[in-house]
Amino acid sequence: MAAVASQTTQTGQDEVTDLSKQYDTPMGLAHTTMQALKDRIKLHYDLASDYYLNLWGEHIHHGYWATDEAKAKDTKEVAQVNLIRLLLEISKVSEGARVLDTGCGIGGTSRFLASELGCTVTGITISTKQVEMATRLTKAEAAKQIQGDDKTVTPDADGFIALGKGKVRFLELDAEKMGEYFASDAGTFDAVWISEALSHFPNKALFFQNAFKVLKQGGKLVLADWFKGEELNQTQFDNDIKPIEDGMLLPPLCTQPDYVKLATDAGLKVFHEPKDISKDVSKTWDISWSLVQNPSLWAFAFSQGRDGIAFLQAFRAMRRGYSNGSFRYAVMSFQNTPAPVITTVREQSYPTSIDISRPQPPPPPAQLLSSGPVRSDPSKIMATYPQPRNQRGSELGILVPPRMDVGELRISKTENRISGWSPNA
Repeated sequence: MAAVASQTTQTGQDEVTDLSKQYDTPMGLAHTTMQALKDRIKLHYDLASDYYLNLWGEHIHHGYWATDEAKAKDTKEVAQVNLIRLLLEISKVSEGARVLDTGCGIGGTSRFLASELGCTVTGITISTKQVEMATRLTKAEAAKQIQGDDKTVTPDADGFIALGKGKVRFLELDAEKMGEYFASDAGTFDAVWISEALSHFPNKALFFQNAFKVLKQGGKLVLADWFKGEELNQTQFDNDIKPIEDGMLLPPLCTQPDYVKLATDAGLKVFHEPKDISKDVSKTWDISWSLVQNPSLWAFAFSQGRDGIAFLQAFRAMRRGYSNGSFRYAVMSFQNTPAPVITTVREQSYPTSIDISRPQPPPPPAQLLSSGPVRSDPSKIMATYPQPRNQRGSELGILVPPRMDVGELRISKTENRISGWSPNA
């Protein structure tokens, strides 16, 4: 570390090394098309994943140092596992869950979920190289569990490799096509896990829609990602965010509320609100910047063209963005809950009075509560009918013309009619 420090100079909050000055390149260039960007992302991971493994180990994601003590003593490997544990804590993904690990990298998280929680994990990545590496690393880990001299590891008929209490497999798949690929498995996954991959997706709304499709009711979407700060001015955006989008091969970054809206628009419910842990993960890029001060690494990046150099230069922008608060990191989770069943009750209307100045069909006998004499004002006779369910206590009035000689109004049960009056009286 001392040797690295001696080669660096400090410009404000931006650390510049001799190597970064040697390979300086303009940053903040816009991407051409989204398809071209996806092709560049695939190429980047096909070329760089071996370097990721050497620099960072099996987990290609941030570390999480939650306390001052952790920041002082925890290694990056411990911190990376701590981030996984934090995601499990906020999502309550249970042991034995069926998990779709989207953007699985070289399979570190997939193997952890399988071996530690007994999950059945399908990891998907756009990179052919990452599928090969993830499968190789998984077989090597599984072989350690086999007793005896024969350490051959054979996947099952569905391509899963037994690991610890669970099993795992890896597929090369563009995550934006996972909805159609897993159409026959719709509604069967207990969890969709995505860590620092969604920021690469041009069509983020489609991802949330697909996650909703493949999750069973009650299933969880578990998410960790990079975000731009809210309400940035143009200078902050140009200085801090554009270089990150350029060098890290990202379409326009979202804010944390953007993800919440996309998820709820897709039918998901917030299970755990976004938890901003920027200050507890920013150490990742202090370590990373030290690790990449290797001339052979910069020479390799240079051989890959501008994208390779812009990627390494973006490390500086990441550090600067975290320091300025313009670049953020958060974890959150969502749940697929059934839509409420809405029952429409058609209101029935009941007459409140019957005008019998003209002949009317008489009500059936069962509608009157009494067949005895009803004496009342000669101009009106009120008969109480059985109460409709939605009109308890209402009375049905029968209006009688003044010319009518009322007498006694009785029901003729045999003839099913009211007698004792004549409409022509």
